[in-house]
Amino acid sequence: MSTSSVSEKETQSILASKLNKCYYQDEQLTKFMHLQAEVDCLLEQLQSMKTEKSITNKEE
Repeated sequence: MSTSSVSEKETQSILASKLNKCYYQDEQLTKFMHLQAEVDCLLEQLQSMKTEKSITNKEE
């Protein structure tokens, strides 16, 4: 095996590693964005429930 072949395989390995890292970062970002949207939705529901409870208590 020549030196250039070893170097080429190492370069390919590094590139593959970087591509995998980028893919996982995108995947993690997507998961984070979905979780953030879910948290926002739950927060809105909680605020709505608090408002409804406040209105109900004032009517009593």
